[in-house]
Amino acid sequence: MPRVRLVPFQPEHLPAVLPWFDDPETQRRLGGREWPQREFALSTAARDEEFRGRRVLRAHSFVALDDADRPVAQIGGDVYDRWTLWDPAAERVVEVLERRTMGSAYVVAPPCRGHGYGSATLRALVAAPETADVEQFVLGVEPDNAASLRVAAAAGFTPLTTEPDTEDMVYLHLVR
Repeated sequence: MPRVRLVPFQPEHLPAVLPWFDDPETQRRLGGREWPQREFALSTAARDEEFRGRRVLRAHSFVALDDADRPVAQIGGDVYDRWTLWDPAAERVVEVLERRTMGSAYVVAPPCRGHGYGSATLRALVAAPETADVEQFVLGVEPDNAASLRVAAAAGFTPLTTEPDTEDMVYLHLVR
C-alpha cells in the first residue's frame, strides 16, 4: 500500500492537477478543469452558511504527494456541524445525524489509478490534524462507479445509504 502526505492545495499545484480533469472519466464524475479551481476558491473563502440543513463550518482542500513528492491525488470538502439526509425532490431534510461531518470528494491522477493512492488519500484525510475534530467522513458516489466504491471500502468506509437518491448518489461513511 503506498503512503501519501497531504499538503494544502495551493495555486502552484494547479499545473499538475488540471490535466487530470481532461480525462473523460474524471469529467464524467466531477466535471472539467473548473473543479480544482472551485475547490481552491472554496477552501480559502470565509464560510458560515447553511447547506441542506447543515451549517458549513469550514472547507479543506489537499493534494496528496507520493514518496517522491509527486502529486497523485486531490481531496477536499466541507466540514459541517452535523450530517443530514436530504430529499432533493421534496427539498427537505429527512434525517439528521448529530455528528461533526466532512463531506468530501477526491480525484486520483489517471496514471496513478489502481495502485492504492485513492484509499491512501482517504486514510490520510481521516488522520490529518486539520480534521481531528471530525467525527464522520462522508463520500457521495454514483452506484455505477465501482472503482470509487472499492477505494472507499479499502479505506474503511461503509454504506450510509444503499439506494441512490434522486441525484443518483449513494453515500458511504466512516465514523471515528
